[in-house]
Amino acid sequence: MASLVPSLPFKISSLRLLKKSCSLLHSIKLSTTNIQLYSNHFQVNYNKCSLSAHISSSRNRSASDFGDAHLVVLGIETSCDDTAAAVVRGNGEILSQVVSSQAELLVRYGGVAPKMAEEAHAKVIDQVVQEALDKAELLERDISAIAVTIGPGLSLCLRVGVQKARRLAGSFNLPLVGVHHMEAHALVARLTERDLRFPFLVLLISGGHNLLILARGLGHYIQLGTTIDDAIGEAYDKTAKWLCLDMRRSGGPAIEDLAREGDSKSVKFKVPMKQHKDCNFSYAGLKTQVRLAIESSNMYVLSQLYVNCFIAYVSTRCLFQTCMCFHNYTLTLGFLILFLGQRVGLLLSV
Repeated sequence: MASLVPSLPFKISSLRLLKKSCSLLHSIKLSTTNIQLYSNHFQVNYNKCSLSAHISSSRNRSASDFGDAHLVVLGIETSCDDTAAAVVRGNGEILSQVVSSQAELLVRYGGVAPKMAEEAHAKVIDQVVQEALDKAELLERDISAIAVTIGPGLSLCLRVGVQKARRLAGSFNLPLVGVHHMEAHALVARLTERDLRFPFLVLLISGGHNLLILARGLGHYIQLGTTIDDAIGEAYDKTAKWLCLDMRRSGGPAIEDLAREGDSKSVKFKVPMKQHKDCNFSYAGLKTQVRLAIESSNMYVLSQLYVNCFIAYVSTRCLFQTCMCFHNYTLTLGFLILFLGQRVGLLLSV
C-alpha cells in the first residue's frame, strides 16, 4: 500500500484549480512517471504532463455553493513529520488549525524516520482532525469539501492523511480535493495578505525544496530557479547536526538561536554562484565551508556567520537576478527572508 502514494520527484510547470457544479477538481500539471500509482486512491485522469485527482460528490450542489459565504474546507496535511488539520472558509477565514509535532522522534532518530513518522501520524490523526472541527465549532456534516496533501512528501506519511480524508469524504458524501504541496505553500500568503495581487514572486523554502516561482495567476506558475544541489533546509539541518545542536525544532531554529550570541564579522564565507546570471541556488559549497570551519571556530560565531551568509545570499539571488530577468513585473518578495533577517538582527543591503 505504501507505494500507492509515492513521493513525486517532479518540477512544477503549472498548477490549476477548477470548480465544477457537483465536485471540486484539482488539476496539477507536472512532470513525473509515477502519476498512475495514485489511481487506487483517486479517480485519476492523467497523461504525461497532467494529473487530475478528485472524487465527485453525488450530492446536488450548485456553483453558488462554493462561493465565499458557503464553502468550508477541512484540510489535512501529513506529508512529513507534522500531523495537521485546519478548517478554512472560502473567503480565506481560518476557523481553526491544529498541529501535532514529532519533535521527540526527530531527536531520537536524528531526523525523520519514515516508518516511525507514519506510525505517529496514525496515532494522532483522528484526534487532530476532531480538534480542528471542535475549535471551528463545526461537525463533519457542516463541511463542504475535504482537502488533503497528495504530494510531494514521504509516501508512508502521505498515506495516513489520504486514508483519513477518503474515510471522511466517503462517510459524509463530500468532494475530496488532492492538494499539491508546493502550490499550497505558494498561495498561503494570500490568506494573510488580502491585498496581495498577481503577479507576485514566491520564494518557496520547504524541507527538501528550494524554489523561486513567479505566480502570474491562480493556477499559473513559472519556475524561475531551484537549487542545483542541496536544499537550504537540508543544509541547515546538516550544519545543526555537526554543531550538536538541539534538533527538536529542526536545524533552522536551532542555528538561529545560537546565532544571536555570535559575531558576524569575525569570519567571512564565500558567496556561491556570484557569476551566475540565473535564478538558481547552490548550498553544497557553503556546507563545505562550514564543515571546514567548525573545528577552528567558536560555534556561536559560526552560527551567526552562517545565518548572515544564507540570508544575504538568498536575498541577493532573489532580488537581483529576478528583477534583472523580469523587470516589467511588480514583484512581492520574501516575507521569510526579511522576517529571518529581523529575527537575528541583520541589516541587509542588496
